[in-house]
Amino acid sequence: MKRVLHPAYWAPLAVLLVLLGVLWQVGADRMPYLLPPLPDVWSALTTDPGYFLHNSWVTLREALLGLLIGFVAAFALAILVSEVTLARRAVMPIAVVLNVTPLVAIAPALVVAFGFGSAPKLIITGLICFFPILINASVGLRSVPEPVLQVFQSVHASRWEVLRHLRIPGSLQYVFAALQIVFPLSVVGAVVAELSAAGSAAGLGSVIQVASSMNRLATVWAAIFVLALMGSLLLLLVTVVERRALRWHEPR
Repeated sequence: MKRVLHPAYWAPLAVLLVLLGVLWQVGADRMPYLLPPLPDVWSALTTDPGYFLHNSWVTLREALLGLLIGFVAAFALAILVSEVTLARRAVMPIAVVLNVTPLVAIAPALVVAFGFGSAPKLIITGLICFFPILINASVGLRSVPEPVLQVFQSVHASRWEVLRHLRIPGSLQYVFAALQIVFPLSVVGAVVAELSAAGSAAGLGSVIQVASSMNRLATVWAAIFVLALMGSLLLLLVTVVERRALRWHEPR
C-alpha cells in the first residue's frame, strides 16, 4: 500500500491522464462532430447513473458468461489435443478457420437459430474468447520439462496423474496469460454481439447504438468510457488472482 501511495507510482499515470484530457478538449474544440467536451460526457454519466449501471451489468453478465462458456470448451479441447496427436491434427486447422471467420457476419444466423434472447450474444462472446485460451492452454499443457516427466514415468504415474499433478499446474502460467487477453476481450465480444445481434434491448452496445442514431455523442463516449473502465478492472482482477495463484512459480 505504501508503494501504491508513493507519488512515483501514480504520478506518471496522473500526468498522462491530464495530458490526454487537454488533448481531448483541443480535439473537441476543433472536431465537435467527433469528440464532445469532457464536461458533457461527465454530465451524461452523472445525470442518470442508474441507466449506465443497469446496462453495464447486462454487458458484464454477457461477457462473463460467454467467457465461462468459451473457457470451459477451449480448456477441455486443449486437454484433448495435448493428449491425442490425431485430435490435434484434426482440430487445430478448424480452430484457426473459426478464429479468422468474421463472427459479425454469422450473428444474424445465430439469431435465427437461437432467437432474440441472450444465447446468440453468449455464443459470439464465447467464440471470440475461445481461440486465445485454446492456443495458450494447449501450449502450456505440452510445455512440460522432460526431466520432470521422466520422473513421473519412472514411478509409473498414469496419464491422469501426469495431467493432474504436472501438466495442468504447469500450464497455469499460460492460462493466466490467455485470461489477461480474453477478460477485456470478453467485454468487446459482448458489445459486438449487442451491436450485431438483432433484438438487443439492453447493454452498453445497445446504448451506443441508440445514442449514435440520435446523434448524442456525449452518451456514446460515456458508454465507451464505462466499457474501458470495465475492461481495465477485469484485467486488474485477473492480474491480482494470477499473482496469488502463482506465488510458487519462479518467473524465467
